[in-house]
Amino acid sequence: MTLRCFSSLSVDTVKAIVLVCLADGIVGISYGSLATGSGFPLWVPLALSLLVLAGASEFLFIGIVAAGGSPIAAAAAGLLINVRHLPFGIAVKDLVGRTPLNYLGCHIMNDESVVFGVSQASHSQRKAAFWLCGLGIALCWPAGVVMGGSIGKFIPDTQAIGLDAVFPAILVALILPALKNAKTLISAFSGALIALASVPFVPTGMPVLFSLAGLVIRRKKI
Repeated sequence: MTLRCFSSLSVDTVKAIVLVCLADGIVGISYGSLATGSGFPLWVPLALSLLVLAGASEFLFIGIVAAGGSPIAAAAAGLLINVRHLPFGIAVKDLVGRTPLNYLGCHIMNDESVVFGVSQASHSQRKAAFWLCGLGIALCWPAGVVMGGSIGKFIPDTQAIGLDAVFPAILVALILPALKNAKTLISAFSGALIALASVPFVPTGMPVLFSLAGLVIRRKKI
């Protein structure tokens, strides 16, 4: 990918992508500090950030193992959370491409790159936004993990600084423009209500999967 590939994007879109990538790097600092503060050597969160590149699954894996759980169970839980990548893949299949680069395209597919990809007007802009955001996060996330991992042992309570709130705040900011569409608004809020209702009854990470049921809810024709 060259800079020319991203020339179709507006300045505002590029700025938004850069800010999101930097914010993800900040969340990576929280993740790295949490991992090393829980007793993991730095290479563990770094390897996960490079090979998995899925923040929610990585946080869950570290949390389960740190609490005494089996690494196999933690990996299975992470895979369960990432089931949401199946509908993601359907949404961006034309952006990933059919060349050998499609393996890299699948690897950098995440919440942010998908949102930016599907929200652009033309195909060239969608593809450029998807790749720019995906590659940016692929660089900023591990960099943040290294920074956080280096200082994690000096932070008494890694959650006290509030960096864990940055990630959901990013997603909320990204989806707000899409909620102008009535059908999208109904599906989004239906999914949110379903997820909230399931929280007391299912394991951590499952409510987000139940929220996908909101996609089948459509406004009735008058």
